[in-house]
Formats: sequence, C-alpha cells, structure tokens
Amino acid sequence: MREKAPPDFMLITVLLIFLGLGLVTVYSSSAIYAFEKYGNEKYFLWRQVIWALIGTAAAFFFVLYDHRKLQKWVNPLLILTLLGLIAVLVTGHPVGGARRWLRIGGVGFQPSEFAKLVMILFVASYCDRKKSKLENFRKGVLPLLLMVSLFCGLILLQPDFGTASLIFLTCLTMVFIGGGNLKQIAILALIAAPLAGLAVWLEPYRRRRLLAFLNPWDNPQGASYQIVQSILALGSGGLTGVGLGDSRSKLLYLPEPHTDFIFPIFGEEFGLAGSWAVIGLFGMLAALGFRIAARSTNLFSSLLAGGITALILFQAILNIGMVTGCLPPKGFPLPFFSFGGSSLVVTLSAAGILLNISRSAKRATNASIL
Repeated sequence: MREKAPPDFMLITVLLIFLGLGLVTVYSSSAIYAFEKYGNEKYFLWRQVIWALIGTAAAFFFVLYDHRKLQKWVNPLLILTLLGLIAVLVTGHPVGGARRWLRIGGVGFQPSEFAKLVMILFVASYCDRKKSKLENFRKGVLPLLLMVSLFCGLILLQPDFGTASLIFLTCLTMVFIGGGNLKQIAILALIAAPLAGLAVWLEPYRRRRLLAFLNPWDNPQGASYQIVQSILALGSGGLTGVGLGDSRSKLLYLPEPHTDFIFPIFGEEFGLAGSWAVIGLFGMLAALGFRIAARSTNLFSSLLAGGITALILFQAILNIGMVTGCLPPKGFPLPFFSFGGSSLVVTLSAAGILLNISRSAKRATNASIL
C-alpha cells in the first residue's frame, strides 16, 4: 500500500488564517450586540468557537478519509438531505419569516447548507459515471438538471433564493468543467436568468431589495438601510482602518453585524489594506483549489475539487459584492467569517475533502516527475 503525500501546506496555511481572522472578527463585530441582547459579550464567540472545533474535527476526518469512497455515500446523503429539506418546510423553526432551520435536541442547523456540499458530491459522481453522455442533453444533462432543480426548488420554498441560486450556479459550472456541451449550458443559463428575475420581481420583499440596490440613497432609513450603513462602514475605515475593536458601525448601527454583513466591520477596523488582503486570500484559495482540481488524476476528484473551490469563491464574491453595493442584497454568509454553525462546519468539511484530494494530486505529480 502506497503512502499518500501530505496535504497542500499553502492551502492549510490559508485556511488557518481564515479561521483565526473569522473568530476574531465574529467577536469584534458581535460583542456589543451580544451584551445588549444576552448580557454576555462573548455569547456569539463561544458558539462560533464550538462550531469551529466541530468543523475542524470534521475537516481532519476528511483529510484522512479517501475522498473517492464518498461516491458510495452519494445516494444515502441525497436521501437524507432531501428528507431534511422537506422536514424544514413542514416542521422547521421560523426565523425572520423563513423556515430554514431544524432543531434536534435544542441544536439548530440548516439543511440547505449541507445541501451545498451534497449537491457538489452528486454532480461530481454523476459526471464521472455519465461522462460519455454529457454531450447528449436528454440522456446526460437533463436527469442531472432535474435532480439539481428538485433540491433548488425545495430551498426556494423556504424561501432561500440566494442559496438556491448559488447551488445552481456551482452545479452548472461543474457540468461545464466536466465536459458538458457549452451551447447547451449557455441555453440553460439564458433560460434560468429570466426565471430568476421573475422570481425576484414576483416576491415583494425581493423586489424592494432590488429597487433599494438600484438606488440605495433614495431611502437610506428604509429598505436601503443595511447597504448604506455597510458602505459607510467600509468608507470609515480609510486605508489602514480604525483599529481592531474600534468600529463605530457595530454600535447597533448595522443590524446583526456578525452575520452576512461582517465584512464591512472588518473593512472598517482593518481598512482598505485589510479588505484587499482578505480578497487576496480568497484569490489564493481559489488558485490553490483549481490547481488541485487540474492536477487530479480522475474526473470525480477533479470535479469535486473544482466544485468545492467554486462554491467558496462564488459565495465570497457574492457576499463582498453585496456588502459593497455592487450586487443586490441577499443573504450570503462570508465563508469562514460570518457567524453560523451550519455554514462553518460545512465549509471546513469541504476544505478537508479538498485537502485530501490535494494529497492524491500531489502524489500523482511527484510520480510523474520521477
């Protein structure tokens, strides 16, 4: 039995930096809000630390577990996730008018977060098994599209338009990487775009968000409040920031600043230089992830690495684009930074799988050199 190469050291370094920065920023952004609401400034920090430890344990497990064995778990995971998405619609815990949470034994989690990783596993496995049929729309792409649409449809009913769109975009990207017909993918994208626009326009709260994005200064105390406060926070940071813990926007100006709008707090405290450093780290993670995908010796490994990397990259782009006013506001957590157990555990688990793939890819590269 041949010993695997060690995981990618640079990727581990980037992940550890993200994890450390994320915990520091969660504490800095949430301390005042936590004290006002719960009388404990470390309320959110300790919860995020617990989830980080669970996520790190999951990542360590997946680093050691041969990712190719995950193919045999795809169908059971699909069924479990499907049941979770149905259960959340029936018995889910409502938060902010949406049913996205299940509670088991007092612990809440979001099935839609786990669906992100499960759908990546499904698409990678499907494309690997049906690679000779991907050029054929009816026999290759259509069955895959129906399965992805089923999961996205259930998530859309929660309603969670952002996660459904993110999963669909990631899966479409994977099909393209896997050898799908570019013309067919382009047609699917052209069909999906107006349907997504219609879904936004027909839902009043989504329509208000879109109009607020188009002219945020028209109603800065109403629908545009969050995005205006976000832009003001980023602008207040200047080049080098006001200093760790000294953000003024987190003084209850920016609602729940430890969640989706955590990046403006980081930008205010660490400035433009710090913001670009984080963006650069996401760019480095993407480069390392896609390099692992390119060096993988089989289609399943390549698509799995590419899908995980694309998911993290797309989510970071959408979140940063949203909080800077470049994209319409939608609930996308910033990977490794935003408070949230389900998101952090899934992201760290995905990172563990990526590190395991890097071990195989590195060994194959070393063997080819020798």
